[in-house]
Amino acid sequence: MFDRQVSQWIKPAIDRGAAALLALGLTANQATYIGFGLGLLAAGSIATQHYGIAAVLIVLSRLFDGLDGALARLTVPTDQGGFLDIALDFLFYASIPLAFAIANPTAHALPAATLLAAFIGTGSSFLAFAVLAAKRKLTSTAYPAKSFYFLGGLTEATETLGFFLAMCIWPHQFAVLAYSFAALCTVTIAMRIWWGYQTFAD
Repeated sequence: MFDRQVSQWIKPAIDRGAAALLALGLTANQATYIGFGLGLLAAGSIATQHYGIAAVLIVLSRLFDGLDGALARLTVPTDQGGFLDIALDFLFYASIPLAFAIANPTAHALPAATLLAAFIGTGSSFLAFAVLAAKRKLTSTAYPAKSFYFLGGLTEATETLGFFLAMCIWPHQFAVLAYSFAALCTVTIAMRIWWGYQTFAD
């Protein structure tokens, strides 16, 4: 919901950071790999109940997730890079609820499973829309720099980051936060299914 506004706000800083990394010889794909690696380290920290370290790693991971796109725009965006970005993003998002379940299976397994099911719904509706939008050669005016049709919703990257950080700050409230975010994801799923049904109606 807030991705577009946040992206515009942080864009100057991200562009400067990307230019600095480009000068050091870093490629967009390498930035994607670094962001994903940091995300997996965050998941490992959560699984071992080092929640403060995990919060820092999550922020750094998402920073590189923004830098990879900016790096691509400074050079030549590729389909390979776009594929890696979205595929590794979804794997990162899934790793965090799983890590909380590993950290405390008794208290966290069911809310983590509920949140993962909601993530499957948001991810599948997001990608299904993108596939058919590409088939019909539709473009997004809200996110023109994306390598595919980026369909928004109530729960996007900004909201997910906020909830992940809240879970690390208050891990004893993971169940409440997971169920709350899953409910918001359900609204996003319904919105995307409705948008898709209307957009692709013959």
